[in-house]
Amino acid sequence: MKQEGNKLRTYMAKPKEVERKWYVVDAAGKTLGRLSTEVASILRGKHKPTFTPHVDTGDNVIILNASKIELTGKKMSDKLYHRHTGHPGGLRTRTAQEMRDTRPEKMLELAVKGMLPKNSLGRKMIKKLHVYAGNEHPHQAQNPEQYELRG
Repeated sequence: MKQEGNKLRTYMAKPKEVERKWYVVDAAGKTLGRLSTEVASILRGKHKPTFTPHVDTGDNVIILNASKIELTGKKMSDKLYHRHTGHPGGLRTRTAQEMRDTRPEKMLELAVKGMLPKNSLGRKMIKKLHVYAGNEHPHQAQNPEQYELRG
């Protein structure tokens, strides 16, 4: 905050001033919801002192080992993922176990996407998420830092 006379001025980030970092998160053995909330927070930029709600101040996140994500309780068999083909009677349903076996990246992307704003800013933020089922990623040139999750 800047002080002008007797008034305090709140800092508002401008899109051109934002510095973006790259973080690598290992999802092996982590719980889906706890990992997703923290990743969504990084994508929004809430971990930075320059956070501004109407500006995308977040960083890029690479998630590795998405196929080794955990769910608590009986969610592997009880949690359902729905999608619709757009044709009559085209509702397709999968359990979390089927989703983790076939498309673990999509499972994490949907969890994080649901925690971001539902507007053009949220659509911009989700593009900074890069999820991979295995231990390899093609983003070495960005010099990503290892991110340790809280808790």
